[in-house]
Amino acid sequence: QFALFTERGYTLTFKSADDSNLLLVKYGEFLYEHLIIFAPSVEEFGGAVSVETITEFIDGGGNVLVAGSSNSGDILRELASEVGFEVDEEGASVIDHLNYDMNDLGKHTLIVADSANLIDSPVITGPRNVPPLLYQGTGIVADKENPLVLQILTAESSAYSYVPDEPIKEYPHAVGKNTLLIAALQARNNARVVFSGSLYFFSDEAFTSPVQKALGGKKYDISGNQQVATSLSQWVFKEHGVLRVKSVSHSKDGEKAPPQAYTIMDNAWY
Repeated sequence: QFALFTERGYTLTFKSADDSNLLLVKYGEFLYEHLIIFAPSVEEFGGAVSVETITEFIDGGGNVLVAGSSNSGDILRELASEVGFEVDEEGASVIDHLNYDMNDLGKHTLIVADSANLIDSPVITGPRNVPPLLYQGTGIVADKENPLVLQILTAESSAYSYVPDEPIKEYPHAVGKNTLLIAALQARNNARVVFSGSLYFFSDEAFTSPVQKALGGKKYDISGNQQVATSLSQWVFKEHGVLRVKSVSHSKDGEKAPPQAYTIMDNAWY
């Protein structure tokens, strides 16, 4: 899946999430513009990286793409909480007894998400007329009142997030359309974060697999995962959806050329 980035000119540095030499900052400067965390089960980050340093990276304008799974540990849940999301407990999966794929192994956790459930924003996810999406992972909940949080992909109304092998004894963490599969944040400093509850969503297997709902769905030769993942990565790394100011001009009221300096109470044209 990393060909998504190398083909667009990115220089990638690969590190194990628990590498003892991990650094995001050196001599007060960020070493990277963007951070990808595809390590769902990591228990602790290595080196000088922690949830605190990652949030500082975001506060400094860095962009982050994170993918979890049903085995997401406490550290990823803590990171999600820092950016406005709640990830379900370890072992929990999104389950949908009506919208699961033909290749599901019996637990109904390999679910099919219709592209109509994507946020209606082509700048972020590309066109919505793509084949259905394959998802296998945990559920996310976000505060709908938070204007900075974006609900990128929601589950069907028949879905819920719970531990598959356990009887349901309490209300699930997320139910129906409140179950987020992918969420995003655009911070006030314009830093961007995308958090997926499924690493599988970004896998080569998901990119190349056919899709068909087990209960009488139409068969598609290939999923829409790669198209959506590409668009998402372009948005989170600010290739798309960025306003750029061009041809700026300013002057004092009644003049055409900009002055060397303005003083208090000057009227200006911009």
